[in-house]
Amino acid sequence: MACSRLMWATRAASYLRISVPFTLRVRGFSSVLKDLKYADSHEWVKVDGISATIGITDHAQDHLGDVVYVELPEVGASISQGSSFGAVESVKATSDVYSPVSGKVIQVNEELNSSPGLINASPYENGWIIKVEMSDKDETNKLMGSDQYSKFCEEEDAKH
Repeated sequence: MACSRLMWATRAASYLRISVPFTLRVRGFSSVLKDLKYADSHEWVKVDGISATIGITDHAQDHLGDVVYVELPEVGASISQGSSFGAVESVKATSDVYSPVSGKVIQVNEELNSSPGLINASPYENGWIIKVEMSDKDETNKLMGSDQYSKFCEEEDAKH
């Protein structure tokens, strides 16, 4: 609910040409956070040293619809950039989740087992999927920043 108010307020401020000091960039009904990196398969990654938190984007969860199940990898599993490490099942479809970076899974979001809807309600905070100890931090250079990802989503949506 707070996110809806924030999006409304940000859109209203934009129309009124008022500067909004949020780190949230609203694009249609989906949000893109500026301090994250994005894969073209619609996963996000937040890097903190050699640790990376990974989830699916607001854009992805919006297209999936209500998430009803999340397949999580095992802690200790090795993952590679661009490879599937799990799946998200919604009322519309099941989609593989791809890793934006390579490394070892150090934590999974166990809350998703009982509350998979966290991905819809809070894709960038409570709906994160895994945490990874990265094996090559330079892989993040291959990912998109917020402006590039926003443009990517707009172009992708225009095709459909």
